[in-house]
Amino acid sequence: MVLQFTSEQHLDDGVLEREFTLGEIPGILWTPASAPAPLILLGHPPLGLLKMYPRLVARARHAAADGFAAATIELPGSGERPRWAAAEHARADLRRAIEAGEPVSDEIIDALILPLVDKAVPEWQAALDALLSLPEIGGPVGYSGGVISIGVRLVVVEPRIVAAGFFAGSFVPRAMFEEARQVTIPLHVLLQWDDEGNDRQAALDLFDAFGSKEKTLHANMGGHTGVPQFAGDTAAQFFTRHLK
Repeated sequence: MVLQFTSEQHLDDGVLEREFTLGEIPGILWTPASAPAPLILLGHPPLGLLKMYPRLVARARHAAADGFAAATIELPGSGERPRWAAAEHARADLRRAIEAGEPVSDEIIDALILPLVDKAVPEWQAALDALLSLPEIGGPVGYSGGVISIGVRLVVVEPRIVAAGFFAGSFVPRAMFEEARQVTIPLHVLLQWDDEGNDRQAALDLFDAFGSKEKTLHANMGGHTGVPQFAGDTAAQFFTRHLK
């Protein structure tokens, strides 16, 4: 797939923001003035780049201030990408379970997450191929964000990623625990202790399963969107330590 830039703008802090397409996949690349720069891939939930943009650009600016480029792509079935019938059905089942106050079954979680992982990870790898061919992008590469199962699969199959910061807070299929044991790179896992949509014990069990010798769990009180500023600063220090 060929990466084509479709727009660009200079942000107030000197960061160059460029939208691109990779085949039919939309994405955004942010680069600092210093080049070539190490790259951080910004993971996010399947809510669409437009909705996620304020949070993504804030993370990208933070990364650029530390000398990193950052990039993200639209997930399958999200944003302006074609809807995906199986995913829509799984989301409807999830909503019904939550509205009825019922536990979310393993079957619903598997149907919701596993096909998304299977589709998204090869697209992230294709994006990485294209981004690393740009003169303003160097190595090494980090991954930051969620969906955590996408991050787990990606760092297992992608040797160019040397450190990852995962956001706990999404449903995790049981099959991903075995893949987590294959993760060996340094990890920084952010957990919001009172995340209303997160199975806290599952997040703790997944952290325990990671095979990395260096892994840190940073837990904070508060809900899903209540991540304190200092938690972001700590994550930034993690990437500075491993990507520079």
